[in-house]
Amino acid sequence: MIELTRLNGNKFMVNPDLIKYFEATPDTTMTLVTGEKLLVVESCNVVAELATEYRVDVLRSAWPDALIALSAKSGYQAFLAVCEQDRDAAHNSLRG
Repeated sequence: MIELTRLNGNKFMVNPDLIKYFEATPDTTMTLVTGEKLLVVESCNVVAELATEYRVDVLRSAWPDALIALSAKSGYQAFLAVCEQDRDAAHNSLRG
């Protein structure tokens, strides 16, 4: 469960698995799979981060060895991002 804040300041907990989508309109509006809509103070980015952290904790509990696999994947993705930046910088310096 993740803790969020209603517009009136009251805290509540929601299971992020029930979140169908959320959007800023300009307040963050979450639509649950049940069709219920919830308005929260937290930004869409914060809700996404909290939901992701929740999922990581669940997976870490279910699959403790996943950290090794995920670390390797994250390292490889970071390496690819640096290579892409280097390629773009080289391309831009050739252009001018």
